[in-house]
Amino acid sequence: MKHLILTTCLLAAPAAWAETPPVTYIVEDSFENVAFAVESAIIGAGLVIDHVSHTGEMLERTRGDVGSDKVLFGQADVFSFCSATVSRQVMEADQLNIQHCPYGIFVFDSPDAPGKVTVGHRDYDGSMAPVNDLLSGIVKDALGLD
Repeated sequence: MKHLILTTCLLAAPAAWAETPPVTYIVEDSFENVAFAVESAIIGAGLVIDHVSHTGEMLERTRGDVGSDKVLFGQADVFSFCSATVSRQVMEADQLNIQHCPYGIFVFDSPDAPGKVTVGHRDYDGSMAPVNDLLSGIVKDALGLD
């Protein structure tokens, strides 16, 4: 019986956790200004940034090691953080929502689009809709869209 349950869960996983495109905004500004605005908006919302992943630096540093010659980003960071209030709300609705914590907002610029910075986050719905509202509110605050 345990094998049947595990198999059923594994077969259902791709449909249940199918990726939807992220929510993104493109602004004309420097990466530094936009990243600072996002960091300030997260802190301004009373949240603590757990980690800033310098994804762009890592990918550039390891580009040759993995046999690539493509430059993906000028700069790219992911800000990871959580909200005790929102996390409790979504995990009381469904304990499996723990898989989404911490939440992240990404910021990057691209060599293909100089002077344009993309800011975004995953697009959540259902019992995770409050997280979507939190992330969208932070990004809109950072970009002056509210």
